Amino acid sequence: MIERVSIRNFAIIEALEVELFPGLCVVTGETGAGKSVVIEALSLALGARADKSMVRTGTDRSVVTLVLEPEAVLTREVSAQGKSLCKVDGEIVTLATLAERSAGLVDVHGQYDHQSLLVPERHIGLLDAYGGERVAAARARVADAYEAYRAVKQRLDDVTRAAAASEREMDFLRFEVKEIAGARIAPGEDEELETRVRVMQSAEKIYEALARAEAALSGDGAGGEGEGGQGAIAVAGVAKDALAGLAGFGAEFEETAKAAADAYYLLEEIEPQIRAQRERTAFSQKELDDALARLDQLERLKKKYGGTLDAVLAHADAAQVRIDGVENADAKKAALAKELSAAEAVLKTESQTLSELRRAVSAKLEKAITEQLEELNFKNARFSATIETGENGYSENGMDRVEFLLSANKGQPLLPLAKVASGGELSRIMLAFKSVTGDFDGIETMIFDEIDSGISGVTASIVGEKLRRMAASHQVVCITHLPQIAACAAHHFVLEKTADGDGTRATMREVAGEERVREVARLLGGKSVTETTLASARELIEMAGTNV
Repeated sequence: MIERVSIRNFAIIEALEVELFPGLCVVTGETGAGKSVVIEALSLALGARADKSMVRTGTDRSVVTLVLEPEAVLTREVSAQGKSLCKVDGEIVTLATLAERSAGLVDVHGQYDHQSLLVPERHIGLLDAYGGERVAAARARVADAYEAYRAVKQRLDDVTRAAAASEREMDFLRFEVKEIAGARIAPGEDEELETRVRVMQSAEKIYEALARAEAALSGDGAGGEGEGGQGAIAVAGVAKDALAGLAGFGAEFEETAKAAADAYYLLEEIEPQIRAQRERTAFSQKELDDALARLDQLERLKKKYGGTLDAVLAHADAAQVRIDGVENADAKKAALAKELSAAEAVLKTESQTLSELRRAVSAKLEKAITEQLEELNFKNARFSATIETGENGYSENGMDRVEFLLSANKGQPLLPLAKVASGGELSRIMLAFKSVTGDFDGIETMIFDEIDSGISGVTASIVGEKLRRMAASHQVVCITHLPQIAACAAHHFVLEKTADGDGTRATMREVAGEERVREVARLLGGKSVTETTLASARELIEMAGTNV
């Protein structure tokens, strides 16, 4: 619903701020006051084509803002050079985004093309909504069947594409898998080898240091005797035994004796570790050459297949999956083709059921809209909700394409709605549609311009009543010059034009009470408002059931 409209420097409108309300909002005014300019400004904010002629003379830009409750604030600016700027909630967006945000919220019916009913793609949804719960349930079953069908078809397409791979590609993948498998890679092997090579490349230095340490500890190890002919272990043992006899002379001696014993046992533990490390350090040149060659092999594989050994192994796994997929494709394709055939059979059955329901609903819709058109003085109108089945394949809507066609006059062929009429005639046609489908299309606000062109009397009263009934569940804004329609308003606005030395301006305000009666009387009698026209205006308002 539109809560507020702000228009700045648009055509003859210098500044217009107006609050709109739920229900039927009627706008009247003298000819040339700028009523259609307001509709043009609203259409601009909803995504219509911009033109620099819209900018008020002497200003650099026009700005139109619509506050929609509670969806968004839509703003459209047009510069005097013809450049257009769109905003949603203050953020700059594309024109397509602006139109998308407003779509489904507001319909403008008149000479501008914002009517949802002029978009054939929406017709199938309107027809289904008119069909009620039974059609909705059938449509849900079709949507589920289509999703199942689509999922199987996607899997079959994937397998088919995989099977189409060339034998050359398969040979290449098999070579890669064989190369990696032949290397017999162990995770982390390269890091262990690098450490081993560093040791072997420094083996002489490491061996000498370990041998000296072993000799120093044992006194008779591979490196010769330690200092004084005794090893550090033997010397530490002497110290341990000497100090052990002093432990009974106090805590200080006992602590020293314990430290000496700890040192002795630690040296005893270290000596065999050093011996084992020295023995492992011994190696042949062939062992080093083999390790370097293995490292070179692993580095080449890493460079080729991903940078790490984990990546190399993962590449081999992926290649094997690809090979298996191609080699097993025939069996998979046969199984999926069978599954797809079953899914399509279900989809076809559900789609046919939905099509039958739609055809029954379309006959009722055609009858209902034709009756509405007759009431609106289209005596020879013909309406058709055409359904084309099976020509466009399946979708979540089944296999139907729906389009509404109309012949507004006798002898004219059925044509798409957008090609049938324009201006007020098209507005009344849309009113007929909205009277039937308005509760299903989800549109919150409907704006009608020129809806009263070429009608009067009883037809005008019927139009007013239809608008009033529609406004019970929608916000309806209608520009009119007919008193019968104005009398039905819940809120009545007057658009006035003034001129001075600075130019022409249009303003808009709500009228109520006696001021509203006088405006309706003006519509009845023109400039000559008499007691008779005032009484007739009051009677029209009272008959419409609205407040004076």
